[in-house]
Amino acid sequence: MKKTFLLAVAVALLTGCGLLSNGASSTPAATTTTNTTSNALTAGQGAGTALHALYTQYKADGKYDYTNLQNAMNTVSLLANCEGLKTGYKDKTYLKDFGKGMIASSLGLVTQSNVQSVTNSLVEMVKSNENVQTAATQTQSAANTTAGYLSTASQYAGAISSLLSAFGNK
Repeated sequence: MKKTFLLAVAVALLTGCGLLSNGASSTPAATTTTNTTSNALTAGQGAGTALHALYTQYKADGKYDYTNLQNAMNTVSLLANCEGLKTGYKDKTYLKDFGKGMIASSLGLVTQSNVQSVTNSLVEMVKSNENVQTAATQTQSAANTTAGYLSTASQYAGAISSLLSAFGNK
């Protein structure tokens, strides 16, 4: 059972890390407004879906458990979809469309009244951890050991836990 779980974590991490380099949000500075809007909206929808899933589990557990496989996969998805914010945070149109996507897909968790705060938290998370890609590479390299993964995942635990607690108990 334990070996199966570790294998599942390793496979999920290897698959998830591929999302960071191949996700729709990895090209926020598209050459046309349509592509930028589409990328931002798609990335926002992915981020909103991941946030909702993380928050649902956070409510159930009473904390953000980064050792939970589903949380790990949702965290990877969240980070993959926020990748475009590393450069897109300076583009008001990108932020607006990213926010629209989050509102549309978070099932009421992200609203018009809190979208700016949530987006700002995500921007700060990716800006302060501009080594997201480096962390993904390290995670992929360390996927053979749970300790390596837990070390990388714990870097985000505080930021994600803080973000999830900001929603309160809905």
